[in-house]
Amino acid sequence: MVTLVLQAGGMSRRMGQNKALMPFLGQPLITRIFDRLKPAADEVILTTNSPEDFEFLGVKMVLDDLPGTGALGGLYTALKAASHPLVAVAACDMPFASADLLRAQMEILLREEYDAAVPCWKDQLEPMHAVYRRDACLPQLLRALDAGERKVTSVVANLNLYCITYDELLAADPYGLAFSNVNTPVEFKQAENLAKALESKSA
Repeated sequence: MVTLVLQAGGMSRRMGQNKALMPFLGQPLITRIFDRLKPAADEVILTTNSPEDFEFLGVKMVLDDLPGTGALGGLYTALKAASHPLVAVAACDMPFASADLLRAQMEILLREEYDAAVPCWKDQLEPMHAVYRRDACLPQLLRALDAGERKVTSVVANLNLYCITYDELLAADPYGLAFSNVNTPVEFKQAENLAKALESKSA
């Protein structure tokens, strides 16, 4: 019923290397995110323009369907590639991505007739840790792309959207870390240190 799409199509310019492949607590960051999220899905797909780099994951991989259209084109590719009606999308640079939060978002779409369940955290939409109704969203994304739109949040904001509230977020993600992403070596190291501290605390 649910496809999980991990998006690893970014250029990682500020990191200076492919951050999805950087070792995080002894394993590639993408492996950590995959292991954290795969229990929430029936199918896992990776969107990437360098599939040879990710063969070790053993999942279906797809290239960007509309190259040069940025994150919005990547989201369109994710929904188009999915086999199931609900599509959970997660970026490859979120070390604390949450399966519990994705499940809560899925439950909303199973219960209500929204196009997408997207967290609104600190007054910002988080479309890269969200769940979409494939058939409802695909034509809207394509129309936006055809019109030259490239900003994901602008398009997602115009969907029939359920915005996950602060309380709903914390119920599934008590530390509020699911959307913390890493774009620089300093941020990467800080996230790794935080993950170590949290693992020690829960041990």
